[in-house]
Amino acid sequence: MKCILMNKNTEVLIAEYDVIVKGFNKLYDIKNINFAPLIIENLYNKNKDEIKLLEQLSEWFKGRGIPSWRDDLDLLLAKLNVSTPTELLDKALGLSLSDQYWVKPFDSKIEYKDINFFEHDFEDSEFTSATFSNTRESNCKISLISPNNTTDGRLKKTWIIENGKRYLLKGGYKNEVMQPFNEVLATMICNRLGFKHIAYTIEVIKDKIVSKCECFINKDTELVSAYQILHNNCNKDDAYATYIKILENNGIVNAREEIENMFILDFIMLNEDRHLNNFGIIRNVENLEWIKTAPIFDTGQSLNILDYNDEELIINGDGRFFYDVDKFDAIIGCIQDIKRFDLTKLDGLCEEFENLLHKYQNVTKMTDRRINKICTLLSNRINKLKNICNS
Repeated sequence: MKCILMNKNTEVLIAEYDVIVKGFNKLYDIKNINFAPLIIENLYNKNKDEIKLLEQLSEWFKGRGIPSWRDDLDLLLAKLNVSTPTELLDKALGLSLSDQYWVKPFDSKIEYKDINFFEHDFEDSEFTSATFSNTRESNCKISLISPNNTTDGRLKKTWIIENGKRYLLKGGYKNEVMQPFNEVLATMICNRLGFKHIAYTIEVIKDKIVSKCECFINKDTELVSAYQILHNNCNKDDAYATYIKILENNGIVNAREEIENMFILDFIMLNEDRHLNNFGIIRNVENLEWIKTAPIFDTGQSLNILDYNDEELIINGDGRFFYDVDKFDAIIGCIQDIKRFDLTKLDGLCEEFENLLHKYQNVTKMTDRRINKICTLLSNRINKLKNICNS
């Protein structure tokens, strides 16, 4: 299928898309490479090798879809009546709620304003039911004209519309329930410390606890991940300094402070999963201006207690720092002025979080002992950070 890769209303390139293998195999023309996904633009500008460009384009496009490791993916695909998640990319022209890229059939008269999910509603109730229900059967045909075709990550998730706004619902992994609560805890911490973040709340869907947050991208912006910014663009041993420099060179003057804030949050919450695709920057798709760092989001994989008894808590003490895995104590060593954080603002946080966990105890079935241990761990983390700041 001959098609045009579009960035909103701008033609990026013309290529042949193989609907069987779900990849691009022929490049016809480059139109406006500056409007391509950053990872593709950087590759083209460094090496105008057509084969490598098509390989990267195919990898990028497949990466827009639901990953093969999505929790209970087999159940979801059975309900959607498709064999693989890559099939879903063809159903709505690859449209997303994280950016403005889409694939336009060549010679088609369709326009972005007629199809994008920022301005046009989509059916969400049946997809939500299919995502969070444990049954394999689906009682009705589910619409696949949806941004839910292009959601990444391991956890079950779905986009919904409420009062004209787009919200993402995200569950826990398997029978674990802490991930949604951790997103809300991150919101509590960021509110108190003044960090820019995405606000999460708790919802109960199909007797399951899920987190809910509003989409922070609009029809004129895109999320550009740190992975795209750094890919083949840095020495991995010096990724942090390179990342800060790239952001500052593109007009984001407070980049270091915002990244430091994120690592302080991760230290408090023992977040193990700050990978390069869950932080980045927001870019204007009309003029390609780098607007700001993306607000903090996706902090669910935190406070993981491996075991506990009356004497001690056994935890995983490692976090992610760009391309490395390291101890949290070492990671916050990158912060230039750790005394700038007023941690007295976290006083009372543990009690507030404990009340939240107890509020939903009838749904989660968490024991009082486990809730107590989680809050003890949170208290220990805050006190440890206070000691570091005061030393």
